[in-house]
Parts: sequence; structure tokens; C-alpha cells
Amino acid sequence: MKNNIINSSKAPAAVGPYSHSVLANNVLYVSGQLGLDPVTGEMQATVEEQAEQALQNLGEILKEANMSYRDIVKTTVFLKNMTDFVAINEIYGKYFSENPPARSCVEVAELPKGGLFEVEAIASKQE
Repeated sequence: MKNNIINSSKAPAAVGPYSHSVLANNVLYVSGQLGLDPVTGEMQATVEEQAEQALQNLGEILKEANMSYRDIVKTTVFLKNMTDFVAINEIYGKYFSENPPARSCVEVAELPKGGLFEVEAIASKQE
């Protein structure tokens, strides 16, 4: 089975040599999404704004693959500061209020473009 590259014109352009996502064997692997405005390419100011924007960007990629947040089975969240964990959970919970996916959350030394939040996901279409 061939892997399909899925990019969305409604999500910010990749900041490196990678695709927004790859669909392989009915599983969608979504690259990390930062809090970049898809129109201006500018980073949102606060960690809360970045989280909201990154999750919206993730949603646009899911739509392009004919999927939704409900199809996500695993996410990985990268935070510049673990002290933002509680604030991030509140925002994240709006997108995953029922049957949330498995998740890892790690603090990292640095994110691209000086980001404070990044999220990557794995989704599988529910039949």
C-alpha cells in the first residue's frame, strides 16, 4: 500500500523539509504543529494562544485527511516550560473532551521559531 502525503493549505507551511502528515495503512501521522498563524506565518505571543493555534492547525490537517479530533489515538505535547502544564490542559481538554487520546507531554529545551508549545498526533479513521 502506498503512503499518501497530506498537506493542508489552511495550516502554516512546514518550517523544514517535511510534510504536514503521511497516511500509511489507514493511520495518519501528523508532524508537530506550532502556534503559527497560517496566514502571516507569525508565532502567537502566549503559550495559551500558541496552544490554541497549534490545535486549530492540527484540525485543518485532519480535515484534509477526512478525519477529526475524534480519530486521534495518540498525541505528544512539547512544552518549553512544564509550569504551563495546567493552562495547556485546559485548552487541550476543549479539543478532547470525550474519550481523549493517549498522550505524552514533555518539557524541551527549545522549539522551532522560539515556540512555547508544539503538538504531534497519530490518528486512525474510525469505521
